[in-house]
Amino acid sequence: MSVELAVELQRLEKERRTGMLRAGDGAFHLAEGAIASVDCRRTTGLDRLVVEAGVATTEDWRRAADGDPGHVLGRPRLETLVLLSVFDAAYFLLASPAVPEFQPAPPHWLAPVCQITPRALVHECARRGDPESGPWPATLVDRAPVVPVRRVRRQRVVLTGGQAEVLSAADTRRSVTGIARDLGRTTYGCLKAVRDLTVAGLIEPAVAAPAPVETAEPVAAAREVAESEPLPRRRTRRAGPAAEPAWEPVDKALLFRLRTALEEHA
Repeated sequence: MSVELAVELQRLEKERRTGMLRAGDGAFHLAEGAIASVDCRRTTGLDRLVVEAGVATTEDWRRAADGDPGHVLGRPRLETLVLLSVFDAAYFLLASPAVPEFQPAPPHWLAPVCQITPRALVHECARRGDPESGPWPATLVDRAPVVPVRRVRRQRVVLTGGQAEVLSAADTRRSVTGIARDLGRTTYGCLKAVRDLTVAGLIEPAVAAPAPVETAEPVAAAREVAESEPLPRRRTRRAGPAAEPAWEPVDKALLFRLRTALEEHA
């Protein structure tokens, strides 16, 4: 996990800053220091999750993103899906070695329904384990095709519904990122299923491709932000160990809601 990024998030929280913190292939959107939204090109966008879950239509979401969110903010399950989206994207961004860059901006329109402290975010991502451990490191979610084994060596394998869904979608071409977007699931959830299926002998271990393999069309909102706004020039920092962030106590109520959301979306 990037200590530098965690320290920067804590600094922005203390200063109650509002804007966008870019990191690698995504960004954290902050409102007075709290995290309102996170996007990452390797994960399924919130727009896809809400449409797949029936919380909003594509047109509803387009109108909300264009400045008319009133008819979406009060929808049931929206907070659940926002939490899933934020922790999903943050899991991959916090593993990025990129230097974070903050850019002031107006509050994100999801701020009224999502205010996550950096400590709660880091705590949950750390609980999920080392992104680079196991048979499928997180760096390969968009760079390795998910390939089912040709012959199952075990006579009986019991799968969960989510694992069966991911295994059925594995076609030797799509990456974990592509499967997650096509299914309307979180990338972390699909990555965990692929890891379990690999251990069970049903999926081949990951083999990195020279470039990102086939995925679904990236989330429109994330792509527009990434392409329309130029990246600020990275700062040059003096070498030396980064200080560990000193956190306030974690919000247990928020983590309980997240656990409930993960169970409902499994």
